[in-house]
Amino acid sequence: MNIYKVLNEITTYIENNLTADISYEELAKIMGVNVYTFQRIFYLLANVTIADYIRKRRLTLAGYDLYMNKDKIIDIAVKYNYNNATSFSRAFTRFHGIKPSLVTAGTKLKNFPQIKFDENIKIIQDMDYSIINLKELVLYGVKTKTTTATIKQDAPKFFKEVNSKYINKYGPINYAMTVYEDIERYICEAYYVLYDKKIPNFEKIVIPPGKWLTFKIKNQQTSDIQKVIIKFYNEFLPSCKFNLRNLPELEYYHDGITEFLVAID
Repeated sequence: MNIYKVLNEITTYIENNLTADISYEELAKIMGVNVYTFQRIFYLLANVTIADYIRKRRLTLAGYDLYMNKDKIIDIAVKYNYNNATSFSRAFTRFHGIKPSLVTAGTKLKNFPQIKFDENIKIIQDMDYSIINLKELVLYGVKTKTTTATIKQDAPKFFKEVNSKYINKYGPINYAMTVYEDIERYICEAYYVLYDKKIPNFEKIVIPPGKWLTFKIKNQQTSDIQKVIIKFYNEFLPSCKFNLRNLPELEYYHDGITEFLVAID
């Protein structure tokens, strides 16, 4: 499957249906994955969420319609799937920086073009992985707030702090987990370090049973773990045929190695 060719089919489908209801389920079918996986892949490769992409394309065309037509604002709002003129006007103003009622022939408006992907880009998928079945995991841990921009520094620093504080009392850390405030945009909210034993005053985290992809790293070095995770997002995920579950990825530390775990259906 040429993922970029498929994405071009999707953006063409969107372009032809901007005045209709656009079903994420229908878009996911074109890619052959579930909606959750589709949303993640689209954002990863387009650098815009599918919701923002559709919204920006509709508002771009709405601006053109205001230039060229004499339709009422409410008619243009309904045309591009807004429930009323007020919500349309608010969205239009945020996007274009001007109220739709003030648009004239000389007004400068924004244009967000249809995304067209280069179908000649090659993705090298050379990651070794396994599929395993995990029983329900009941973990206990502590967290630190973080962001997408700072997690590479925040995570190893917090891991070392917690490990240094508790290793003599509770032993080595078993798992780590990143929680997203907005999973579609990969906006990180918190980073957890977790133990597979009950610890007083630690937060209880329950991971449901199911199938997981596992990528093994031969050590527990932060730099090597981060390389594998980056490779997963940049190379494996865009070309994989697995349906992902809406669960955080896990890092599992044992026997001197690390397993990077991704939940799948």
